[in-house]
Amino acid sequence: MRNIPSRPLVALLLAAMALPIAGCARNRASGDLPYVARDVGTLYSTARQKLDQRQYKVAAALFDEVERQHPYSVWARRAQLMGAFSNYLAKNYTESIQGAQRFLSVHPGNRDAPYAYYLIAMSYYEQVNDVTRDQKITAQAQDALGELTRRYPNTRYAADARLKIDLVRDHLAGKEMEIGRFYERRGQWLAATLRFRRVIDEYETTTHTPEALMRLTETYLALGVREEAKRSAAVLGANYPETWWYQRAFNLLGENPAKPVQPLAPGEQVIAQPTVARPETPIRKEVEVLPVEDAPRPRAEAPGAPTPATTSGGAGATPGGNLPSSATPTGVQPGSPPASSSDTPQAQ
Repeated sequence: MRNIPSRPLVALLLAAMALPIAGCARNRASGDLPYVARDVGTLYSTARQKLDQRQYKVAAALFDEVERQHPYSVWARRAQLMGAFSNYLAKNYTESIQGAQRFLSVHPGNRDAPYAYYLIAMSYYEQVNDVTRDQKITAQAQDALGELTRRYPNTRYAADARLKIDLVRDHLAGKEMEIGRFYERRGQWLAATLRFRRVIDEYETTTHTPEALMRLTETYLALGVREEAKRSAAVLGANYPETWWYQRAFNLLGENPAKPVQPLAPGEQVIAQPTVARPETPIRKEVEVLPVEDAPRPRAEAPGAPTPATTSGGAGATPGGNLPSSATPTGVQPGSPPASSSDTPQAQ
């Protein structure tokens, strides 16, 4: 008799068979191409055709397939760079940067290396946000463009990179101005001054320099440093005399004239020290001690005549044997001088 498998066992077998099928469906849905062995010419031509049809994601996948199936062919090196370019057109900037960096790590001296650096710089440049957002990507774009111009200054890519460097620097200066104006609105004059000074020192060739000089005039006047404000306005007038910013700085200096300082009298302090009143010494009051009603009051008695010291066991000794008695010794009258030691009777 044949054994019939139990229901739990059947369900477990069906689930195990469904796992590979689900994995294949998920891989196909994510855009992975199934592995089909094809020659390098066919793969590269198909990828180039998809790129011309603006199917950039499919083209990038096909170029990666060329590199996977034929890694040592001449077309594989070309397919690496074309895959990075396809991802750039598809706005997959992270994949484009990774592909170009992989190409440079494998083929650093290739004639297409300048184009790989240009792809990296452009992938960063396309992600630059407005000045109200974080500018980390902008700084990375500036570094990548600068790397391209330093390594390959005479290429056609370097000429375009120099133009974009100016635009990136103007963007970074706009971010500094945005932060400086924020501090100025809050009345934090010193923090605003530092931001405007950075624009003038590091981004002096950008379009934000005239406004930065005028803002410096405002903050210096607010801080009370009139000479520095005049210097900033003078630099603004010498370089940008026809701008509205110079007219504004000139009006600010006229609206805030310098106040003459009166000469000090002999012995007068430059900064008057405030006089602090000396605290009054509290008057000490005598506290009257009230007698306790329950305690016995001591009685005042007249002092008695001094008595000679006696030894223990003799006449006049107290029962305790230590304290002298108030009784008059025998043979001595009150008011008479005491007898000498030889006449004193000895204790028996």
